Amino acid sequence: MPRWLPRALVLALALYACFQLGSWAFHQLVGLLVNILLAFFLALAIEPAVGRMAARGMRRGLATFIVFFAVLVTGVGFVVLLGSMLAGQIVDMVENFPKYLDSLINWANQHFHTELSRVEVQDSVLRSGWLRKYVQNSAAGVLDVSATLLGGLFKLLTIFLFSFYFAADGPRLRRSLCSVLPPAKQTEVLRAWEIAVDKTGGYLYSRGLMALISGVAHFVLFEILGVPYAPALAVWVGLVSQFIPTIGTYLAGALPMLIAFTVDPWYALWVLIFVVVYQQFENYVLQPKLTSKTVDIHPAVAFGSVIAGTALLGAVGALIAIPAVATLQAFLGAYVKRYDVTDDPRVHGHRRYGEAVVARLQKALHHKKDAGEPDGTTGGGQK
Repeated sequence: MPRWLPRALVLALALYACFQLGSWAFHQLVGLLVNILLAFFLALAIEPAVGRMAARGMRRGLATFIVFFAVLVTGVGFVVLLGSMLAGQIVDMVENFPKYLDSLINWANQHFHTELSRVEVQDSVLRSGWLRKYVQNSAAGVLDVSATLLGGLFKLLTIFLFSFYFAADGPRLRRSLCSVLPPAKQTEVLRAWEIAVDKTGGYLYSRGLMALISGVAHFVLFEILGVPYAPALAVWVGLVSQFIPTIGTYLAGALPMLIAFTVDPWYALWVLIFVVVYQQFENYVLQPKLTSKTVDIHPAVAFGSVIAGTALLGAVGALIAIPAVATLQAFLGAYVKRYDVTDDPRVHGHRRYGEAVVARLQKALHHKKDAGEPDGTTGGGQK
């Protein structure tokens, strides 16, 4: 046996064991790593506001606390408004359920010549076995829902805690990172960091401004139509339509359409028309002006990045996909060498059809002459 073979076997086994240990640790910590990544992007988003406050003499810790407190108040207010709206709708549905049931029974009796009554339907439903099983499963699922909510609150607290540290200790973090790099690399890292801050903060602020405009526009429509819970619906449409790209407007418009349908079916149609028209106005007028200096990426690239982010990291990937792609695009644009484009009509999508036809005719004439045909036989081709 060669003397190097035992050492090679031991080294291979050690490398395999390290790989398995690293893979196991990564799968165990993937949730924490995703939370840290989301916290890092949140810290980048609030860095411009914290930096402005710190530049005016305020301590970074206090400035970060003020920004986070404003975000927390906004989030709690949105949840309270949306919860009150849903609770009110559920109460109205429960109170009006007998009326809906009577109208449905009368419609069935008229069209199918039956003799159903509300008392018989209620007794048959209450005595059915599927209702008992549904209640039992719902009671058992309450614990699962409670555990899910507690887990979500813990993740949210973890994200906010890491994000607070990243934002409050941003200069210290950059110094620690640059201290292990040579001076030439420090400049590149700081430049990449600055690009990420600009793009992420610009994405958040531009989306927030568009959410405000969208919410105000839809609030005016809901007030004109008399749709209940207009403020909560306007906030819902503004946030969902802006932070879920491309299809967010239509997803956000589904809830107002449903509530408007309970008031008048024609109101739901008006809401749908307004949602479609406003989406076109936003895509072609509002969004190019607001995002041209912050997150200037093509809509197809944005949609593809959201799909890729969702496939990789789920909802977190969909949320951070656009600022991440915008940062990468800006970083590549700063370092990739570009050249002047030649002045050719084909660059603009225009082909020289007349020149192409003449070139094909000349080629055909030369081909006939080379084949030995007399010039008199090419009269048709000369035309």
